[in-house]
Amino acid sequence: MARFGIISPKAFGVSMATMRPLVKRLGRDHDLAAALWSSGWHEARILASFIDEPARVTPAQMDRWARDFNNWAVCDSVCLHLFTRTPHAWKKVAQWSGRNSEFIKRAAFALIAGLTVHDRTAADVRFVRLLPIIERGAADDRNYVRKAVSWALRQIGKRNIVLNGAAVVVAQRLARAPDASSRWVGKDALRELSSPAVQKRLADRYTG
Repeated sequence: MARFGIISPKAFGVSMATMRPLVKRLGRDHDLAAALWSSGWHEARILASFIDEPARVTPAQMDRWARDFNNWAVCDSVCLHLFTRTPHAWKKVAQWSGRNSEFIKRAAFALIAGLTVHDRTAADVRFVRLLPIIERGAADDRNYVRKAVSWALRQIGKRNIVLNGAAVVVAQRLARAPDASSRWVGKDALRELSSPAVQKRLADRYTG
């Protein structure tokens, strides 16, 4: 875990591959998820993100759990597998992107990345409106924040050909920014968004 930058004061060292059968066996259970989260154990919190019931998750619960994020693995798992499936995800992007806590702020951009995949009915304009949040977030030079900012920008740009154009413009502007963190985000995103593979895939999808 430490090799991948996952630091947790309470961890058993159990792999996700070992826990996956538990997810299928347990099914959705909001109360059990709450108990697992309260235990404070790294693996229990990962498991909680898979078995909680999105419809029963409240904004207050999201804030409580976000305050407990202490590594990127728990943060991303909860955001991707649970929070993006709630009706509160879009509002939390705006709220959390302005927070100072490294992992709460990362959570805002992990939510964006997740929403590009899970919210299939969202109009392009909703993602375009997130681009200024991404530009502001790019100036944060903390590693786990800027990596999530790049991730969010790349995911928006891979959703469709229209959003790719909008994301590339932002990435190009960031790549010329005066601060090193923004430049890193811009160049990192441009490498993927402008790549022949991504451009071909989006063009094929558009014409198909």
